[in-house]
Amino acid sequence: MTDGGTTHEAWSPEGPIPATRVSEVAVLDALKTVFDPEIPVDIYELGLIYAVEIGDDGAVKVDMTLTTPSCPSAQELPGMVEEAVKTVPNVTSAKVEVVWDPPWDPSRMSEDAKLALNVY
Repeated sequence: MTDGGTTHEAWSPEGPIPATRVSEVAVLDALKTVFDPEIPVDIYELGLIYAVEIGDDGAVKVDMTLTTPSCPSAQELPGMVEEAVKTVPNVTSAKVEVVWDPPWDPSRMSEDAKLALNVY
């Protein structure tokens, strides 16, 4: 559970309850650490992440796209995403699938990304 950016532990009268589920917030935070080497904005803010599925067993599947099929970072970005997700506590496996539908366009970027890249 989060409150103003602070993560709180679950607890009971006997003490803290260990978290065994993967935190969606932690996965999104991990995705925000991955940058396209050619663009100074993280892939989440660029709108390259289309879906994140977190299984009860800790398996995480990420559907992502790239800015273009000929993206020079096409070979390395999916691996970078997988490695970032694997750092999240309780993740048992990470699988990244690159999808092309719907095609990416600049309208998928966050306002912060548009501002950083001077795109309007």
